[in-house]
Amino acid sequence: MSYKEIFSGMAEELKSMKNSGTVAAYIPKLCEVDPDKFGAHLLTIDNQHFCFGDSNEKFSIQSIAKVLSLAMAFELEEDKLWERVGVEPSGISFNSLLQLEAGKGIPRNPLVNAGALVISDILVSSLKNPKRELIEFIRKASGNAEIAYSPAIVESEKLTGFKNAALINLMKSYGNIKNDIDTVLDFYFNLCSIEMTCKELAETFLFLAADGINPLSGIRIVDSSKAKRINAIMQLCGFYDEAGEFAFKVGLPGKSGVGGGIIAIHPDVYSIAVWSPKLNSKGNSYRGMKILEYLTTRTKSSIF
Repeated sequence: MSYKEIFSGMAEELKSMKNSGTVAAYIPKLCEVDPDKFGAHLLTIDNQHFCFGDSNEKFSIQSIAKVLSLAMAFELEEDKLWERVGVEPSGISFNSLLQLEAGKGIPRNPLVNAGALVISDILVSSLKNPKRELIEFIRKASGNAEIAYSPAIVESEKLTGFKNAALINLMKSYGNIKNDIDTVLDFYFNLCSIEMTCKELAETFLFLAADGINPLSGIRIVDSSKAKRINAIMQLCGFYDEAGEFAFKVGLPGKSGVGGGIIAIHPDVYSIAVWSPKLNSKGNSYRGMKILEYLTTRTKSSIF
């Protein structure tokens, strides 16, 4: 079945699908989003676009951005990066303090909150103007100079970021945070505030489907070895304690965000972004997960 046929059938699939779950109420600004929104955009490495629904409406990509900060830090630090953060699946909630304490301040992977805070600390240490240089890196990856932080979401995150403050203080006590805590938290909240459409998100992540090069611009974002490893981390860790379920049912590397977005990569073929704000009990988009399962089942195609 072709992508065109699948996207044509998506409306019928959604009609018969429950819109279960709840929006991420612990971030006040995310409560303002219409919970019935749904968008999808698939972009092939030879620049074919397939879209559906609210695919051109911006939303907060939240933790999906952790993959982009990881890519930047990996380029800067090379394998030294793994001295401060692991690459193992968490098997537990994305903001667990218990696991972090058991690991003596070393997060299990870069895609849980604690791991992304360590990556943020590394970037704050390494960059002269961290927030500006990060957004420039993301704009280079996407080929879109309009990608930006959302000040309103940053403030909303700061109002309720107590668990992240607990995580970073615990890591500071173990010596795994080198900079001022408030500076690192500010960087992290800005990272999570980035807004994109499904189309922009698919364009931004296409480099991971093309061995580290954005095939639309020809610009190398990371080398091919790093692209392979980042995809592996997404496969193992991109959905917290539901990563196994996503691998089992969808079979693609991917990353979710509590804004309801999911990015998924089929290496050498496409990137696809989906957005549906209601989250399941694991913090992943309920309908987003179902539609990606529908896609790979109908195409009979995954990385396995």
